[in-house]
Amino acid sequence: MTSKQPSTKLVTTRVEDAIAHVRLARPDKLNALTLETLDDLVRTARWLRRDRTLRAVVIAGEGDSFCSGLDFPTVMRTPRRIAGAFMPAPWRGTNLFQEACWAWRRVPVPVIAAVHGHCYGGGVQIALGADFRLATPDSKWSVLEGKWGIIPDMTGMRSLSEVVGIDVAKRLTMTAEVISGSEAARIGLVTEVHDDPLAAATALAGRLATRSPDAVAAAKRLLDGAVTSSARRTFARERREQLRLLLLRNTRIAQQAVRRKTSPDFRPRAR
Repeated sequence: MTSKQPSTKLVTTRVEDAIAHVRLARPDKLNALTLETLDDLVRTARWLRRDRTLRAVVIAGEGDSFCSGLDFPTVMRTPRRIAGAFMPAPWRGTNLFQEACWAWRRVPVPVIAAVHGHCYGGGVQIALGADFRLATPDSKWSVLEGKWGIIPDMTGMRSLSEVVGIDVAKRLTMTAEVISGSEAARIGLVTEVHDDPLAAATALAGRLATRSPDAVAAAKRLLDGAVTSSARRTFARERREQLRLLLLRNTRIAQQAVRRKTSPDFRPRAR
């Protein structure tokens, strides 16, 4: 690691073989989100973002659920803190609620959410901050904010519409219906279903780690940006990224490994 691991209580992190294992750690409350949890998520993502030796992140929940959403009774006890958390940082364009999810988009390595049990409200939006969502067939998913007469405001409007399309996003948001992991996979909200999504997520992280970290990071940047960019701008970004990759050492290492039929020994990510 390039910097000291932050001290966090409600989010734990262990880095092993260049893969970060991040856990929501409030199992007695089904990992319901408090302001402290949101702070811990942001601090953890920022710390991991700086580590150029990191290859992937697996985020999951301890106990019986991934995340049951915002803990309204606990959060509402501190209205002044809510007001502060709701204000966006001008240099990022997100407030605390939004950054707790979007910060994982800013991590330049693949982020994989392994979901079991409940994935409600803010939990859905955290999962949508990941690049891949692997879930049990019987996990429960809901854009639950509609039940309380509000809307998802933790970047969910953007990420949900990107993943499932506008019409399905509207239906999930307006109805607040609860769907299974199998149904979530059918509509594109979940990437894959597995009986053991944590094991599957770890295996996927391991496979991703066999590819050039620079190429993987470039792919994440380009594909995330392509959603809202014009075709012309995307093509220009493709050219810039490819030219840069052709000059990097990890690209040469990948090509030499293919020619020699050996496993590549990659260096830390360039950026």
